[in-house]
Amino acid sequence: MYHIGIDLGGTNIAAGLTDENGKIICKHSVPTIRERENDEIVKDMIEICRTLCEKSGADKSKIKSVGVGCPGLPDREKGILLYSCNLNMENVPIAEVMQRELDIPIYIENDANCAALGENICGATKNCRNSITITLGTGIGGGIILNNRIYSGSFNGGTELGHIVIATDGELCGCGRHGCWEAYASATALIRDARAIAAKYPSSEIYNAVSGNIKLIDAKTAFDAAEKNDEYAVELVNKYYEYVSIGLVNLINIFEPEVIALGGGISEQGDKLIIPVKKLVEESVYGGVLKTKIVKAMLGNDAGIIGAALLSEQGVK
Repeated sequence: MYHIGIDLGGTNIAAGLTDENGKIICKHSVPTIRERENDEIVKDMIEICRTLCEKSGADKSKIKSVGVGCPGLPDREKGILLYSCNLNMENVPIAEVMQRELDIPIYIENDANCAALGENICGATKNCRNSITITLGTGIGGGIILNNRIYSGSFNGGTELGHIVIATDGELCGCGRHGCWEAYASATALIRDARAIAAKYPSSEIYNAVSGNIKLIDAKTAFDAAEKNDEYAVELVNKYYEYVSIGLVNLINIFEPEVIALGGGISEQGDKLIIPVKKLVEESVYGGVLKTKIVKAMLGNDAGIIGAALLSEQGVK
């Protein structure tokens, strides 16, 4: 039997056909074009499922389930995407529409939870009963696995980990509040701060790296400048490590997972990120002894597809 996992993103709808162990056999993607009507996006997800069957040669009768990882707040039991600000979706009955067209059981879940499940099934947190996967990207996404199952709170809106507050009356977050972890430790936050430094200090390596075109600065620009021992970049990156560590310490103090996996574009820095962050966490974690492993996530963009594909094995529709 096979499964299909769909990662519904703001830019692309990515999907894969997997076996029962989460191995991706075939992939396909199309642009989301999020300005469209909701039903057009759902139709594309239906067509992707059909395309995967055609490309792989898998008979539809062999597809055990389809899972959809959605940004925002899904109602897993009813199969409805209650709200997604990134996609301008509200109360969209994804499971009902897709199941009617495909005649296959449909499961939906938050996309960050799907990524955490994917890493738990065959990635960086495999064989861990309790783990957390954090995505350091445009925002901060997070998924928690407790006793080998997705934890999403009592009302489907739990584990919005990017919105734990680390600075009272701090930076304005996209959610409308101030001081959220996401407003300090996301790639967006690092880029904001790097551009501010470049504007203030034209002698900095950050400024020179883009020949003064501040709009070209990305997160990698900051890390590359720090590698060249630019004093402004070094200070910026060290402060960024501190922001990441504050959130991780909070999560470890609450959940004490076996492993925390860091994913997203920032995680491509590898040990340049992991080693200093781990040191800072060790200095601040409750009890002074860090037992939780902090590692780089392994599956990249495939994590969400794999986790979505195997949602049916979680036993919640």
